[in-house]
Amino acid sequence: MKISQVAAQLFTLRDFCKTPEDIAQTLKKVSDIGYQAVQVSGFGPIENSEIVRLCKENNLVICSTHEPSDVVRKEPQKACDRLKELGCKYTAYPYPAGVDFFSEDSVNELIADLKKAVEVFEQNGLVLTYHNHDIEFLRMGEGTILDKIYNECPIQAELDTYWVASGGCDPERWVRKVAGRTPLIHLKDFKMTGAKEHIFCEIGYGNLDFKGIIAAAEEGGCEWFMVEQDVCPGDPFDSLKMSFDYIKANLAEG
Repeated sequence: MKISQVAAQLFTLRDFCKTPEDIAQTLKKVSDIGYQAVQVSGFGPIENSEIVRLCKENNLVICSTHEPSDVVRKEPQKACDRLKELGCKYTAYPYPAGVDFFSEDSVNELIADLKKAVEVFEQNGLVLTYHNHDIEFLRMGEGTILDKIYNECPIQAELDTYWVASGGCDPERWVRKVAGRTPLIHLKDFKMTGAKEHIFCEIGYGNLDFKGIIAAAEEGGCEWFMVEQDVCPGDPFDSLKMSFDYIKANLAEG
């Protein structure tokens, strides 16, 4: 993994991305940390052309986005049009909003919609991925719901390492399971507290084996490694810097 493949998932900085002025300042800070790419997510109202301009101004590649769940399922062409305006190939279905994971019918409806969306993305020369949380690791049939999604739908994967661990599974094993269809991965560490709770933390400060995870992802053809931290103990810019510095020193090539 090259350091140029490491991106900041801007959902981490969502509280600092509410206005175009906020976004401009945020992108500069992200670039100053050393990131060369970003995943666009969590933005307030801003024109796509302005996002492109600000990223170019700060030497940041837009490697991927998260588009609204309902748009991906019901208006996939709208999501494709936005990606084209951003000059971006990849997006992810970000969260299974409104899906009842205790109902096989509801899960089947999700899969049917995602199949149709994948067709639209492919027709546009773009790639739709699935971003998992821990809820997809509920059992359904002979495997997990995430197994069912990937077995029955040709969608690509944007595995999230924290949520795989939270779901009781091994992130490296899952990366290998979906090898060849994982262009994106969320690097997110998993830490236990003295209260026997697990929390988000900076890369290298938790329990996940990122050397193994990244090696498996590279073998499977992963293109972008996105740092995300849903909740930070203090300034999220500090957390993104801690993760970047650890990755640069221990996990990435120059």
